[in-house]
Amino acid sequence: MASFNMLRKSLLRLQRRKFSSSSILNPDSSTVLTSKEKSRTALSLLRTEKNPERIIDICRAASLTPECHLDRIAFSVAISKLAQSNYFEGIRSFLEELKDRPDLKNERFFSHSIVLYGQAGMIQNGIATFERMDQLGVKRTVKSLNALLSACILAKNYDEVRRIYLDFPKLYNIEPDLDTYNLVIKAFCESGSSVSGYSVIAEMNRRGCKPNATTFGTLIAGFYGEEKMEDVGKALNLMQEHGMKPELGMYNIRIKSLCKLRKSVEAKGLLDGMLSRGMKPNSVTYDHLIYGFCKEGNLEEAKKLFKSMANRGIKPHSNCYFTLVYFLSQGADYDTALQICKESMEKNWFPNFTTMKSLVEGLVSISKVEEARELLEQIKEKFPKNPDLWKETEDALPSSG
Repeated sequence: MASFNMLRKSLLRLQRRKFSSSSILNPDSSTVLTSKEKSRTALSLLRTEKNPERIIDICRAASLTPECHLDRIAFSVAISKLAQSNYFEGIRSFLEELKDRPDLKNERFFSHSIVLYGQAGMIQNGIATFERMDQLGVKRTVKSLNALLSACILAKNYDEVRRIYLDFPKLYNIEPDLDTYNLVIKAFCESGSSVSGYSVIAEMNRRGCKPNATTFGTLIAGFYGEEKMEDVGKALNLMQEHGMKPELGMYNIRIKSLCKLRKSVEAKGLLDGMLSRGMKPNSVTYDHLIYGFCKEGNLEEAKKLFKSMANRGIKPHSNCYFTLVYFLSQGADYDTALQICKESMEKNWFPNFTTMKSLVEGLVSISKVEEARELLEQIKEKFPKNPDLWKETEDALPSSG
């Protein structure tokens, strides 16, 4: 009887998968989707789907695998939505079910499922998965150990990071690598215990594992976050003792950290120091500084930096345009905001609804109704599926007569 029930469940599962694949991903059953098309369709459906059971059906239908980048995104979107719906038992049963798939009997999938458990805040399930890997015929290595540390960080369970770091390498005969130590430092920094990073670096030295730019970048960002400026200096000196000079990435970390602390003038001093040493900044450098000055209300300095960026031949990213349009509109500098917005739209980068609405209404407030109307037309042409979104704003425009 038990065998019959197991067989019945297996048949029902196969029928459900067959039904899901044809009815969810490909209503036109005459066309067979490729693996990539399945992934794209699944991701598109997952972004809008709210029903937890249907979310899992979509994942089943697409036969997702962590080997594919699109599938990893789809997994992440699905687990986030299920966790938001408190559908934790569904997450557990779905991920456990996947472990029976022959193509997923490998460390890469088990590591990915551990990370997904962390993303859902189900860290004990992630730990249990790690502990049972050998029983399921999958060998544990430092990769799955690092996945477990990543899962704990995602779940913000920093006590478990410390326990796993101290106990698991000996317990499971796994030698930590550079990524292991960097993850532990990251956990210490996120939990407000950046100073513990020194002991990790000392352990790395004892083990003959050389720290890298990520090691020191994470540690220094942690010290900035805790406003321990003396330790920032110590960490920079320690970095040089290890034969490493601050490169662009380190400067960007420091500039970003200072801007977060509303110390954009000090951050600008670092940029000036870079330039005097002949080091070329990049768009990320300017993104941080422009955002920092905008947040502090210093729009003139933000505009100067934007102009300087262009003069140096550095092309802004979309976020830089969006930041300036938003804050300039908030600061009632609608003319400059319009100019930068037009430049952004020429590159096919359109700011979000809130930003554009603020700019349109601002242009109207300074009697630039035609410019506002022209902007609206461009937006509606770009996004024809959402005409009602702008109806209220459009109706409020003064008549051109």
